[in-house]
Amino acid sequence: MANRALVRKMVRYMDWADDVMLRNAALLPAGAFIADRDTLFGSISGTFDHVLVVAEIFQAHLEGRDHPHTTRHRTGTRSFETVAGALRAINRYYVTLADSLNEAELDEVVDFTFVGGGEGTMTRAEILLHLVNHATYHRGFVSTLMFPYKLDGKANDLTVFLRDAWPGLTRQDRSLAAP
Repeated sequence: MANRALVRKMVRYMDWADDVMLRNAALLPAGAFIADRDTLFGSISGTFDHVLVVAEIFQAHLEGRDHPHTTRHRTGTRSFETVAGALRAINRYYVTLADSLNEAELDEVVDFTFVGGGEGTMTRAEILLHLVNHATYHRGFVSTLMFPYKLDGKANDLTVFLRDAWPGLTRQDRSLAAP
């Protein structure tokens, strides 16, 4: 049985942590966000956009519809504003979705086809927690790409979220303070 309270907390962590990293990325010098790098996704922008593409793919799976993606990344580089706006919007979608699902719905199985081929089966809760984990992995990589700039960015660790953001969120929404 899915732990609804934990899923809701972790999806909010993803939303918060991505926002922290996007605010950190906004401190980069002009052009650094889209600068070509010898990395899998080609740039900081490309890495954030990969996280977005995967979120879009799983959004379609959860909604039982097709998506336009044939790979886990887009070709071309997108601007900071485009990527940041879309990533923040899809994270809000996932917060709303996590809030709307009860434990039985979180345990429902979703069958899908991976863009790289092969069939997949995950519960809704597993998909949501995969997205949290996936975003965390790539935020760590973006942190490494941003390190040479010696920015005065904020930490996006779960422990910081639990200390600094979660108490305020539970005061605003008492339903988050699960027993």
